[in-house]
Amino acid sequence: MKQRIRVTAICKKDDQILLLKRSGGRVDTGAQNFELPTGKIVFGEQPEEAMSRVVLESLGVQAESLQLSDVVTFTGLFDSSEQGNLYIVYEVKLQKDSIKITSERYTNYKWAKMDETGLMPLDEASMMVLQITATKTGALASRIIRAEQEQVLPASDFATIYTDGGSRGNPGPSGLGYYIIGPDGKEIKRGGEFLGFSSSRLAEYYGLKEGLEQAIELGFKRVHFKSDCLMMVNQMNGVYKVKNPDLFQVHNDVLKLLDKLEAYSFTHVPRELNTEADAEVNRVIDQNARRGEY
Repeated sequence: MKQRIRVTAICKKDDQILLLKRSGGRVDTGAQNFELPTGKIVFGEQPEEAMSRVVLESLGVQAESLQLSDVVTFTGLFDSSEQGNLYIVYEVKLQKDSIKITSERYTNYKWAKMDETGLMPLDEASMMVLQITATKTGALASRIIRAEQEQVLPASDFATIYTDGGSRGNPGPSGLGYYIIGPDGKEIKRGGEFLGFSSSRLAEYYGLKEGLEQAIELGFKRVHFKSDCLMMVNQMNGVYKVKNPDLFQVHNDVLKLLDKLEAYSFTHVPRELNTEADAEVNRVIDQNARRGEY
């Protein structure tokens, strides 16, 4: 999988973040003309050096401080599932509040509250960076609703699916769970399945597989998968290779199912933000424990 690597800045002022207006929108995805300050890493640069340079070149001011916030990986929702993205995210404090756009790439800038970004014509990468980093801190609900309002992604075509898997004993009695919501944040479907005696990592993959099968059955073409299993998310994003023999078959099954979607992404979320799918896992294990089926 090809991978694009960028540094991107989250500049804050009170409860607002800085967004830059592009001089031209992208033809393939419509008028998505706001983005976070973002740029490439030039050969020989460290990421921090690249971030400082991008801030100066774009905003005309020096970065007073840089703090590594996150490293975000995802595949394209709008372009191609074959395009991988790795964004190194920094929280940046500017030396002074007198921004002067110095790059031909941008025409203006805007300070926006976080809950306003979902209604703005934000480019795909910035949207994903904000959603993923904010979701990890619990600061922001899904901003994918913006796409429905702008008709970038039809409501009937897109869903967010939370998946989970668990094993009591690892290995031990195991189950999977999934929770599906639409672009409006409303529940579409949830469910779980008892897996018998299994490991937790295998249960996580079976949870993802079941979520995929549900997506295909319900007719979704673009899906944002969320899981609290960092290992699985990194493997699906191509950061890590699958080396466990017990995962080979189900991982291959998942890859074949992904071919039936037009676009997808994988996001790691904390366990406390995956409670619905987790509840389904515990429900099916509890039910089968009472029946004495393991």
